[in-house]
Amino acid sequence: MTIWSDLADVEIKLYYLDANGVKTRVLEAGNGEPLILLHGTGGHVEAYARNLKGLSENFRVICIDMLGHGYTDKPDQPYGIDSYSDHLLAVIQALDLSEVYLSGESLGGWVAAWFAAYHPKYVKALVLNTPGNVNNKPEVMAGLKASTLKAVLEANYENVKTRLEWLMYDKSQVTDELIETRYKIYTQPSYQKAVHNIVCLQDLDVRVKYAWDSAWCSKINVPTLLAWTDHDPTSTVEEAKPIQDMIPNSELVVIKDAGHWPQWEKPEEFNSIVTNFLLKKETRVLSEK
Repeated sequence: MTIWSDLADVEIKLYYLDANGVKTRVLEAGNGEPLILLHGTGGHVEAYARNLKGLSENFRVICIDMLGHGYTDKPDQPYGIDSYSDHLLAVIQALDLSEVYLSGESLGGWVAAWFAAYHPKYVKALVLNTPGNVNNKPEVMAGLKASTLKAVLEANYENVKTRLEWLMYDKSQVTDELIETRYKIYTQPSYQKAVHNIVCLQDLDVRVKYAWDSAWCSKINVPTLLAWTDHDPTSTVEEAKPIQDMIPNSELVVIKDAGHWPQWEKPEEFNSIVTNFLLKKETRVLSEK
């Protein structure tokens, strides 16, 4: 199975848009209510290649290369959660969307939650997918920073493969095609410079400004699902509970036999969980009107 065989019979659009001066790569499919998917640290739109077909049956699925990532522009500045959130707002406005469903994996989940707290009028519901290292463990931050820098600054097949295998419970899910896709991204001269801005959130003095906290999480006022896994290398299932307590009326589901990329390792289950949650919430809202 390859990315393009997964997408062979899906009507997709790959294009660039101007998000407040940031040239941004976008991959989308479907015609329903908009669902924006955000990848994690060092990621890119291909992280959701196995989800476009299933999710586009019910939603207009919009995947973006986040600020400084993939083939999106890479301004020379530290990328804090507020910077990613501002870029997401610019994307939504460039697409002329009034309201969206929002789901993010790892860093993307963190950004999605922050965005919903500070720009609530744009968000209908949230799915936070392995939001990652919610307790700011120093060893996790150090490991992620080191492995990301090594994969980019010493880019070769083995280093990129190792970085991708860290994401997976089933290491066989790391395909040659995925490695090659990421290798080409990481060897861009602009990415070699931008990676230092990307990993700044793995430094505690930067990260603490955006740490998960009820002060901002309590502002999230939309239906929220936490999608955890039983083999996430950054956080245990038990560590989901504080986040669930911080976000009002949030729900928790655990995807078994998956690591940090359940959307890739368990695409059918992930698609079903997201679809059922969002459609259930939509039905509930309509019934209350």
